[in-house]
Order: sequence, then C-alpha cells, then structure tokens
Amino acid sequence: MKVLVYGASTNPSRYAYIATELLLQHGHEVSLVGIKKGEVLGLTIQQDQPLLEEIDTVTLYVGPANQDGLIDYLKSINPRRVIFNPGTENPELERALEKLGIQTEEACTLVLLHTGQF
Repeated sequence: MKVLVYGASTNPSRYAYIATELLLQHGHEVSLVGIKKGEVLGLTIQQDQPLLEEIDTVTLYVGPANQDGLIDYLKSINPRRVIFNPGTENPELERALEKLGIQTEEACTLVLLHTGQF
C-alpha cells in the first residue's frame, strides 16, 4: 500500500518519523512531504505539494493551523483515506473530504499499525 506521511520530519523523536519507520517495517511504500528538506531512512522529504499517484492513505502530522490549501492538494492526489492523527483533527476538512468520497479517520497511525488495524 502506498502511504503519504504529510508533515514528515527528520527528527527521530517526532511521531511522523516513528510512523515512517513503522510503515516501512510493515512493508508499505512511503512518500514523505514536509516543510524542511531532508531524508528519513533513505527517503527524501519532498516540499510543497508534489503530484503523487496511487496514494492509498495519507497520514497527517500537521495541525489545523498548517492545513491551509490542503483540501485542494488532497483532491489532486485522491487517496482512499486520510488519517487525522491526534492534534491534527479538523472537522471542516474531514467533512469536505467525505463529500469527495475520501474516507477520514481520527486515529493514531502508530496504534493502528501496532494493533494490525492499519
């Protein structure tokens, strides 16, 4: 499954980094988008809003204050679902995505992976 970690970080103590590591361990193909350039476990963090194809799941690691323009980006990559990790919840964005037929889930990616629910 192709997963986009939106809000990727090179800091190993950040949840986005830990999620990337776990996603790779579970055999998922991972793309990273973040504010700062860098690499995580050999993967390049892309900046801005690169056009990505065949993304199944987007897992968000940016809070609502940094989600401006995100609806248009998510519409362009058309994932099957978007996971709103703790601190990223945004009811308005969730409703807009659901109207587009994109599943939303308020959950922790780390918990989902650890419990086999991802």
